[in-house]
Amino acid sequence: MAIVALATVSIAPGSAQPAPSATENITVQGTKSREVIQSFVGSFATPTRLADALPRWESGVCPLIMGQPPAIIQIIHQRVRDLAALSGAPVNNKSSCKPNIEIIFTTTPQELLDNVREHQPIILGYADSARERDRLALVKRPVQAWYTTQSEDYNGRRRVDISTTFSDMPTVGGGLSRIRHALLSSYLNVVIVADPEKLQDQGIGPLADYIAMLALTQINTLDNCQPLPSIMNLLAKDCATKTDMLTINDVTYLHGLYTMRRERNLAAQKGEIADTMLAALKH
Repeated sequence: MAIVALATVSIAPGSAQPAPSATENITVQGTKSREVIQSFVGSFATPTRLADALPRWESGVCPLIMGQPPAIIQIIHQRVRDLAALSGAPVNNKSSCKPNIEIIFTTTPQELLDNVREHQPIILGYADSARERDRLALVKRPVQAWYTTQSEDYNGRRRVDISTTFSDMPTVGGGLSRIRHALLSSYLNVVIVADPEKLQDQGIGPLADYIAMLALTQINTLDNCQPLPSIMNLLAKDCATKTDMLTINDVTYLHGLYTMRRERNLAAQKGEIADTMLAALKH
């Protein structure tokens, strides 16, 4: 499915600073407690509405960054690709690849989302009603992401996750067993919108890490502190475990996500991710 070009955005000036690659920019702050790791996985993992399973990229990621000077664009572009490769996510290495992650810096984010709501509502993600689409289109954070997902049944048929296209696909209740699932979930497109006027106190390195995480997985909660140190605490209020770079918890979560068995149900998927994290953090 093709995602057409987004509306013109306001471009805010910025300045680039040298930033290490994703493989060099990792804080080793972890825990070996299974209970804490499971809580961390639960705070990160966001299943799709229709399949009730964890989505991930199955096609090669191809980021496009708009609204910043070339030097900053290059830093963020490389950080997304480096973290994807480190996590085991597929990366499209073609110079002319079709973008499926649009990262847009604009000082008028709500205006942009109003335009998306009117002309390309599918970008907002799954919605059961016009009221829910309106809610999804609200800009509430200085950096916010919207995920278009798709589901694949055991016959290989794929459908974009919208409420009107699933009459001929098995439902969540149609799982193959208690640990296997009837539908597989994946990302089709991700849009990340950042307001540079609200990010003036953030360095490009931490911000690039934060955006890269959002590009590779949908986080369940961003306003509350994660139970382990994480780059996703960067913009959370009153957080004692803030860090200005990726942590081993972030990277091992992504590795668990991109190595888990897609056909398993949600509880089993979370368990596999926790197992992967626990094994990695023991060393």
